Amino acid sequence: MTSKPEMQGTGRTDAERVAESYYDSSDADAFYETVWGGEDIHIGLYEPGLSIQAASRRTVVAMAELLQTLGPDSRVLDLGAGYGGSARYLAREFGCHVTCLNLSEVQNERNRQLNRQQQLEHRVSVLHGSFESIPCEADSFDIVWSQDAFLHSDRRTQIISEIDRVMTHRGELVFTDPMQADDCPEGVLKPVYDRLDLQSLASIAFYRSQLAAHGFQEQKILNLVFQLRNHYDNVRAKLEADRAELSQNISAAYIDRMIAGLKHWVAAADAGYLAWGILYFTRNIDAS
Repeated sequence: MTSKPEMQGTGRTDAERVAESYYDSSDADAFYETVWGGEDIHIGLYEPGLSIQAASRRTVVAMAELLQTLGPDSRVLDLGAGYGGSARYLAREFGCHVTCLNLSEVQNERNRQLNRQQQLEHRVSVLHGSFESIPCEADSFDIVWSQDAFLHSDRRTQIISEIDRVMTHRGELVFTDPMQADDCPEGVLKPVYDRLDLQSLASIAFYRSQLAAHGFQEQKILNLVFQLRNHYDNVRAKLEADRAELSQNISAAYIDRMIAGLKHWVAAADAGYLAWGILYFTRNIDAS
């Protein structure tokens, strides 16, 4: 067995350590591979009859359709890339090169394996590292992409500074993130925070103000919090329906904690305390 590589970048925060330990665990790896679908492990865009896997891929397609400069010459950075499903879609459909940056080396190794299996290793590269300290040179990427990853950081202003640093002057940024509503009352999201040891969530207002301060122009923000609600409820239902089969590879304690945590997310969404959607910003590009 090979030793785990050192994470590139500077020293890790407590939030990064928690996220890395969680996603490297055998329970989490089995859960995301079997329940979520194994490649696209983020919130989906649902229509009647769509599976979790199909809805998750639909989010990737919707995000890609917003981008103006995506093509064979594009250099894309996927922050918190998970198993790399989005990166492979972009590389395969648009011929671009995608760099995946991710904290979990367990996920990174599966990403590399899937790249080899799909003969895309020449278009998709994988780095073990943190988006709080991106191990890449300035002005390296035309497009920065991320899905449901920034919530794991307690230094989100640092993430935006790093995106600003590594993006070209005509770059595009598209991402999703589970967020709190702009008018969320203080203290009501503690059950949500506790699921993954979070201390806070960002908001749409936060991203608007912070990105504007770095010279980004807002092009489109789609607040689709009902899709977050649907996604987490569908995952909960699948866990409950397939519990006997899933418990062969996932511990009962993990399943119990996940079901309880997902119920808290659904309740918070129903109460109007959460936000989620696709956020698209550019620099020096006139988007219609």
